[in-house]
Amino acid sequence: MTNPFPDPDLHVRALTTIIEEFTTIFIRLPSVERLSFTTLSVLHTLSRKGPMRLTELTATEQMTQPAITQMVRRLEEDGLVERRADPRDARVVLVQLTAYGARIVEARRAARVERLASLLDRLSPEERAAIAAAVPALAHAIELERTPELPLHPHPSESSEQPTEPPREKE
Repeated sequence: MTNPFPDPDLHVRALTTIIEEFTTIFIRLPSVERLSFTTLSVLHTLSRKGPMRLTELTATEQMTQPAITQMVRRLEEDGLVERRADPRDARVVLVQLTAYGARIVEARRAARVERLASLLDRLSPEERAAIAAAVPALAHAIELERTPELPLHPHPSESSEQPTEPPREKE
């Protein structure tokens, strides 16, 4: 196959395959909680974006309105998200992470950081330097595709705090 990019030093097909393989490694991390990829996507979206309307979640998660409504109800029952009135319009309901949901997201992020650090430790200094040099360009490429509705995660955390139990129902 030919390189679809005019720069002969950048093999886009190879880069695409590498990114896909890399994503596979990191999306399938063992989790403290057994949650579906769709559930984790919703939690990560809320972590990056903050409180959102159901219609916004429907668009970002590419789910139908009934499916996202059912998922949010389950996440709410599990103590991972909560609904609250929009302070700008009391008729609107926003979905946001609970502290427990945020801890799940942070625990997964910390596990990815740990796994990546372990992988990078096995590379040569030259390979690590090459990856470090590529980070700004990769971040810029991602930013070019981001929308205001879904920015890059604003505060990468070094926290390795593990999730605790969800809040108990009041008796």
